Amino acid sequence: MEKVIIVRYCEIHLKGKNRGYFEKVFMNNLEKALTGIRHEMRKPSGRYVVENFDEERADEIVGRLSKVFGTHTLSIGYKVPADMQSIYETVRSIAPAEGTFKVETNRGDKKFPLTSMQINAEIGGRLLSDIPSLRVDVHDPQTVLNIDVRENGTALVFGGFVKGAGGMPVGTAGKGMLLLSGGIDSPVAGHMIAKRGMVLEGLHFHSYPYTNMQAREKVEELARILSEYTGGLTLNVVSVTHIQEEIHRHCPEEMMITLLRRFMMRIAERLCKATGAQCIVTGESLGQVASQTIEGMTSSNAVVSLPVLRPLVGFDKTEIVERSRAIGTFETSIRPFEDCCTVFLPKHPLIRPKLSEVEAAESKLDVEALVEEAMASLEKVRF
Repeated sequence: MEKVIIVRYCEIHLKGKNRGYFEKVFMNNLEKALTGIRHEMRKPSGRYVVENFDEERADEIVGRLSKVFGTHTLSIGYKVPADMQSIYETVRSIAPAEGTFKVETNRGDKKFPLTSMQINAEIGGRLLSDIPSLRVDVHDPQTVLNIDVRENGTALVFGGFVKGAGGMPVGTAGKGMLLLSGGIDSPVAGHMIAKRGMVLEGLHFHSYPYTNMQAREKVEELARILSEYTGGLTLNVVSVTHIQEEIHRHCPEEMMITLLRRFMMRIAERLCKATGAQCIVTGESLGQVASQTIEGMTSSNAVVSLPVLRPLVGFDKTEIVERSRAIGTFETSIRPFEDCCTVFLPKHPLIRPKLSEVEAAESKLDVEALVEEAMASLEKVRF
């Protein structure tokens, strides 16, 4: 009887002739998540089994693998020879001392002499004989004892299921550049788009010395948390201090945020072309703040040719906060360190900017020189 961890995937089984590609990427991501932990990984049909690890690290392994996108469920269980005595002894070892139970069997090996129903009946009957305080309840049992008879002469025996991250394996849906602020929204947007299989790089804008190093450290911590789901993440850090000063000096106050967003988009597109990213990802939610109206988004989109993905566009703040808590970024996001968007913040920001008026105001700036200067400040931090 060997302790193992069983990993099951989500949508990959729908992929037809491309399924092998998705399975390979998924397995590579699982292996990457277990870097530094001694283990072996097998792939019986439709699942992955982690073996030969230090049993004291089982919970740590489950915790790491549960964050790998593409994972549906995981179970800590045991691998045994596929004979009824070995299966029963293992089921007996994990069965409760009292209460209600049921046995569920998946018979992957159709040559096994008993059907799934016959296995359930025999194992359940023997448990009732050996543990009189147990009762069968096939509808709402307190405990489900699972048996998975495989094609290779082994069986997997396990109790419950741990929910995985879901989605598709990162690396199967292109690459995007995530505008990562220190707020609640953008890490959630990054998590959501990575869940669909997209590789991410982060881009953070700072306004030192108007913003302090603690604000940057907060964003780096958010990037580190995201990297646990994405299998690593590079954070690009760019200064927009001079851009903001020039906008403040030459342009209408109410256009400050609108114009700054346009510069951010230009810089993001430059980085996309340099890194092979195919789109820009933002945490904008329609109508949440003054710059996130449809007119504001149109103004931002107008300066780039790449797609701009906004996973949160139809979410309200409560939904975003709930997701932030679930992925572990909320407590970091609410640390009280301001980001660059709070610098020179207008009292009455423009809510519905007209593109022609924005372009007229922007014509007072040397846009290309400011973008080049900002790009020269680029720093990279890898997680």
